[in-house]
Amino acid sequence: MSDPDLNLLLTLDALLAEGSVAGAARRLRLSPSAMSRSLARLREATGDPLLVRAGRGLVASPRALELRERIGPLVKEALAALRPADALKLDRLEREFTLRTREGFVENFGAALLARVATEAPGVRLRFVPKPDRDSTSLRDGSVDLETGVIGSTTGPELRAHALFRDRFVAVVRQGHVLANGKLTTKRYAAGRHVAVSRRGTAAGPVDEALSALGLARDIVVTVAGFSEALALARGTDLIATVPERHTAHLRDGLQRLELPVAVAPFTVSLLWHPRMDGDAGHRWLRSCVREVCQ
Repeated sequence: MSDPDLNLLLTLDALLAEGSVAGAARRLRLSPSAMSRSLARLREATGDPLLVRAGRGLVASPRALELRERIGPLVKEALAALRPADALKLDRLEREFTLRTREGFVENFGAALLARVATEAPGVRLRFVPKPDRDSTSLRDGSVDLETGVIGSTTGPELRAHALFRDRFVAVVRQGHVLANGKLTTKRYAAGRHVAVSRRGTAAGPVDEALSALGLARDIVVTVAGFSEALALARGTDLIATVPERHTAHLRDGLQRLELPVAVAPFTVSLLWHPRMDGDAGHRWLRSCVREVCQ
């Protein structure tokens, strides 16, 4: 048996409300003959006459009276589902959003973001989770709402992105470090003892490529997975940490920042999300909050 035409629900609702073929036709802007054909299909689908002639009018059958109580609310709900969502009421929004970021984001932007959220939508809760890799699965499956990072070859091609800010690499050493005195040349920088940052354990990066072009290489004595670890080692030793300048601004408190002696291209940190969330009003509001806080 084939599935019934759900468009007939609108027809039945109009017929039961108007009590006549002509009235239902006017209501749905159809011809009386088209409405008569639809009534015939409804009778066939329900196995009931639904509307029976009585004198010059039509009266509803017991089955039609039973359906009238159910069809009206059902049609209203269906029509509401197909209309644009109601305007977002931030003061009534109760929802938790999950953001995946690298260390440094919460330290630099978290407080301002929380203040903005608390002011506009006090019922919203944020959950920050670490970003150990660039895999886009968590955005696809919905376990993460938003992510920050640099767009690369492993970024899902379907993801939406909005640039948050430009960043660049700088060298960081403890106060009183020998490199803080005098001009920092490429040879002095390369000859120092370095802590490298790599989530995959491979120390080579854009700085090493720039040095290699000059016939130089860093003396990397330890590799860590995150910026905060690298800066902690730089703070307590003579190691040199090379980290993003803006992303680690608060993490570098009390440390000496030095300009790199080699040319390394700046990069853009972006906000990433899955396109299925484009039309979600709450998600759209949070995206605007993150953008404004970062910019």
